[in-house]
Amino acid sequence: MATIHVDGKSYEVNGSENLLQACLSLGIDIPYFCWHPSLGSIGSCRQCAVTQYANPEDTRGRLVMSCMTPASDNTYISIEDKEAVDFRASIVELLMTNHPHDCPVCEEGGHCHLQDMTVMTQHDRRRYRFTKRTHHNQELGSFISHEMNRCIACYRCVRYYTDYAGGTDFGVYANASRVYFGRPESGTLESEFSGNLTEVCPTGVFTDKTHSARYNRKWDMQYAPSVCQGCSSGCNISPGERYGELRRVENRFNGEVNQYFLCDKGRFGTGYVNREDRPRQPQFRSGVNVAKVSVDQALDSVIEKLQGQKVLGIGSPRASLESNFVLRELVGAEHFSTGMSQKEQQLVELAASIMQSDKIYNPGMREIESYDAVLILGEDLTQTAPRMALSVRQAAKNKAKEMAAERRTQDWLAEPLKRIAQDAKSPIYILAATQTRLADVATGEVVASPNDIARLGFAVAAAVNGESITGLADDAKAFAEQIAATLKAAKKPLIISGTSLQDPAIMEAAAQVAQNLGGNAGLSLTVPEVNSMGMALFGGLSLEQAFALDYDAIVVVENDLYRRLPGKQVDQAFAKANDVIVLDHSQTATVERASIVLSAASFAEGDGTVVSQEGRAQRYYQVYDANYYNPEYAIKESWRWLHAIETGVKGKAISWTVLDDVIESVVRSVPVLEAIQDVAPDAGYRVHGLKIAREPRRYSGRTAIRAPLSIHEPKQPVDKDSALTFSMEGYVGPQDAASLVPFAWAPGWNSPQSWNKFQDQVGGHLKGGDAGVRLFDRLPKRAARSYVAPAVVVVNPDSFRLVPMHHIFASGEFTAKTPAMESRIPEPVFAVGAQDAERLNLTDGQQLTVQAGESSISLPVQVIEYLPTGYIGYPVGQAPTVSLAEPVSIAVGA
Repeated sequence: MATIHVDGKSYEVNGSENLLQACLSLGIDIPYFCWHPSLGSIGSCRQCAVTQYANPEDTRGRLVMSCMTPASDNTYISIEDKEAVDFRASIVELLMTNHPHDCPVCEEGGHCHLQDMTVMTQHDRRRYRFTKRTHHNQELGSFISHEMNRCIACYRCVRYYTDYAGGTDFGVYANASRVYFGRPESGTLESEFSGNLTEVCPTGVFTDKTHSARYNRKWDMQYAPSVCQGCSSGCNISPGERYGELRRVENRFNGEVNQYFLCDKGRFGTGYVNREDRPRQPQFRSGVNVAKVSVDQALDSVIEKLQGQKVLGIGSPRASLESNFVLRELVGAEHFSTGMSQKEQQLVELAASIMQSDKIYNPGMREIESYDAVLILGEDLTQTAPRMALSVRQAAKNKAKEMAAERRTQDWLAEPLKRIAQDAKSPIYILAATQTRLADVATGEVVASPNDIARLGFAVAAAVNGESITGLADDAKAFAEQIAATLKAAKKPLIISGTSLQDPAIMEAAAQVAQNLGGNAGLSLTVPEVNSMGMALFGGLSLEQAFALDYDAIVVVENDLYRRLPGKQVDQAFAKANDVIVLDHSQTATVERASIVLSAASFAEGDGTVVSQEGRAQRYYQVYDANYYNPEYAIKESWRWLHAIETGVKGKAISWTVLDDVIESVVRSVPVLEAIQDVAPDAGYRVHGLKIAREPRRYSGRTAIRAPLSIHEPKQPVDKDSALTFSMEGYVGPQDAASLVPFAWAPGWNSPQSWNKFQDQVGGHLKGGDAGVRLFDRLPKRAARSYVAPAVVVVNPDSFRLVPMHHIFASGEFTAKTPAMESRIPEPVFAVGAQDAERLNLTDGQQLTVQAGESSISLPVQVIEYLPTGYIGYPVGQAPTVSLAEPVSIAVGA
């Protein structure tokens, strides 16, 4: 700690910070542009100038940049000194000389850090009367718009894109005074994290193109605290709605999870919520004939069909815990399925079991950044858990921080840190089935078959224990010993694995390495979907087990079974049932096979609890009430539909009317999920007697939103499920519980930088703690067990095995249904190694037919030099579902 003196007042601060960060953490405003909590200081904009004095008697002082000055003990500064005030005003005026006067038409208006800082410095006159410098803009793809004339040359964009996110196709180019930030030529930004430019940029140079199609001001959107549904990472988001449409997704700060950044899948992949073809009313279906019916008609029909029948309930790892629980209450535990295939369920249950084992520590996403040696077994993280990949990229910089500390250089000094480190990085080893996007920070990367990855992982575990390694070639043995020596020498080693290659031995190898390392070692396991870990803890039958039961009807909740099992297997299961009732918010192949469809709420239209891969239970909240904009819509959370059905079938009274009722029942019935009651405050929570406002103070046009329906403004929807209100008439500010903060805004701070006002210290954690409860920290530990290395899989030259190949945009269920993603989804292909291609006389683009069980799939070939012999890369999510367990036969097209 250190004591600093600011304009005659003394404050205790963290002495390792710079003055700008220390003052902002104290709630003292200093304008800035180039500095960012995650990017460090470079002192390029000069906007954060303050006057520093040598001692209390010094009256002259000198100007210093607060972002470049340590908050050391007994530092005396003045923010209000006239020289500092005038200097900051001159800097803003200089920056604004070439900035266009286009705030009324700029998409960043009302969301703009430049506007905030200009007001803060009281700059309100333009004296420059000459021609402004102009630039040509670039086409940067379907996600980002480019308006280079607004640039103030703060360098944030290039520092984020290249230094933080590891992008290679973006840079800064200069000719005299004409500095240009963009690509070498127009083209789609290749980084999977490019969307963060819209929040990193303090002006309107980079804006959200998906929002441009249906644009409105930030203050005219309604928000809710939410959790990204794109993968199992559990990133926090603020979805914004206007006129019953999701218009934009912004990052919602969580100091233990995603912090300031999202991946592009999470930011731009929610367009499926707005699709016209999704069920918004109950439907009676018979083949291609679809009839929309009322809620009462649908419920009466479902209750009649299920009365006295044997009902099979199929849950889902993309549905909330509450919806899965109510389905289980309807059908009974013995007839409830998790909605996962047997293979998938075994994998996620193994991951959950490992996380509950003694001597296993599971770090959060932010903590991953603190590890100084990383081994990744079997995961292409950028494709399967992209935000975690960004954290691993930061872990590679810990060597630089260590070298800087030895030279007494603070790690927030970005440029000195880079110069000290040069190319030095913390060791990261990657064993994967394909080359990964983290190869540029990897000390070593090996592409191998899933079986070889598992065996090499167990060899590392043996070497950590000093045991002899058998069954490997000399070069593989030496590599395993090198990895083991590196992990043992590290202060904090981390092992990352997961389910993506569908081989349990890989996760077991990762667990064995972590156990053998002991001490400060961490283990992180990724799972497929937003609530996969929750369903592993909740329990239930696999789909194969469920379909083997005797049943008369099937109720499917938010699950497309054709993505889980081969089509013929699902068809046979449906053929056994007299009725198939499906609750979903999207048009799927399963919906098309239903006799009755109940229009379920998406994450934007309902509340629920999900559990991330680290075991963090979090709650998402309803963003808007679709019925308010169109009274014909009958969109309800799945648990509401199911409880109404249960009461009708069993002849009992409605007992659950609000979400809190369901949560209380879950807590009583499923002890392992007891902690979910602490995830967020109940519906009775208030701040100064007020519910939390979903809308900013300046929300406008409410009386016109329903004008096509009625000129009279109706009462706003009433939210009985949460402490949030569908209105601007409520509390807005940093005193919210972290789980209930719908958007970031504070007086004088309209841009994403307003998260500073919600944090205990800038860049730290939210006041009162970050959202979510880590379940594995509260569950009793199981005895650690030893794992056995798998036998060698002998490659047969006459048969092949399929190996899953994931793509961040193509593999997800809903990204393909999002218009902005269409140009980013590659053509589905079978990947074949160079040796196999030569042996089979295959060339790029040639058609290849794979026969897997009863499924036959034909796709073009892409020859990849490094793919292991005897394996064919299978595009997950872009081809019909097949079993990957058994060898397959192939036929080469002409």
